[in-house]
Amino acid sequence: MTEDLRVQEFWRSLGLPGIIDVHTHFMPANVMEKVWRYFDSAGPLTGREWPIRYRHDEEVRVEQLRRFGVRRFTSMIYPHKPNMAAWLNQWSAGFAAQTPDCLWTSTFYPEESTATYVAEAIEAGTRVFKSHIQVGDYSPNDPLLDPVWGALEDSGVPVVIHCGSGPAPGTYTGPEPISELLARFPALPLIIAHMGLPEYQGFLELAAKYTNVYLDTAMAFTDFSEQSTPFPRNQVHRLANLQDRIVFGSDFPNIPYPYLDGLDGLTRFDLGDAWLRAVCHDNAARLFSIE
Repeated sequence: MTEDLRVQEFWRSLGLPGIIDVHTHFMPANVMEKVWRYFDSAGPLTGREWPIRYRHDEEVRVEQLRRFGVRRFTSMIYPHKPNMAAWLNQWSAGFAAQTPDCLWTSTFYPEESTATYVAEAIEAGTRVFKSHIQVGDYSPNDPLLDPVWGALEDSGVPVVIHCGSGPAPGTYTGPEPISELLARFPALPLIIAHMGLPEYQGFLELAAKYTNVYLDTAMAFTDFSEQSTPFPRNQVHRLANLQDRIVFGSDFPNIPYPYLDGLDGLTRFDLGDAWLRAVCHDNAARLFSIE
């Protein structure tokens, strides 16, 4: 059976109309090439090889997700320096316009213009933002971001935020900066990327405390991640308790294993079909008002 059919068999067996993947990367070709070069040389940083599984042209990658049966996906973009985010947002707006099954994605960076271009993106119809604390090397509590968090809290537009310390720690990664942020913006809709690995427990505790905090499953629970950052078995009960606030993410195309591994990993703890349906589709459909 082909990979496409095996993925389709997974969601069809649950009675779902497909998958909603909240953590996929589409970005300008030159930026994507730089990201891929980073992973090509990631061995010394992460301690293991990271071959990009779906290193294809953009059109091929879009069609691959469609063949898998992914109903909606994102174009996770992120800047690593000033004066980059607004340009990425322009590119992403064009990509979303020509790709109707992509949830229009925007990003930001702590700079003087941030409040303006974030407000413009929200007004224009952005569905989700991406924040990468590790790559951007900025504090989520930078005063320049306060108007951004306020606007996102008021609008209800969620932010997929890479704030855990995997695959390598950053200056501002970990649960503590996010705890400080949520203490100031308690209704902020955050989606913690990668379940916050490796600091799973700390981020699960934040989700239990703040009702607008979600977690995406990108790379979590897979054989690849379990080898180096296993999910703590004494926290499995939290996965069940937070059934309505965990959403599927794959990190496609930058994963070093087949797409199906991210779905199979969700079955590792035998949390049941209702949990799988919620995580693979229904929670994101509700969050993003997808019929």
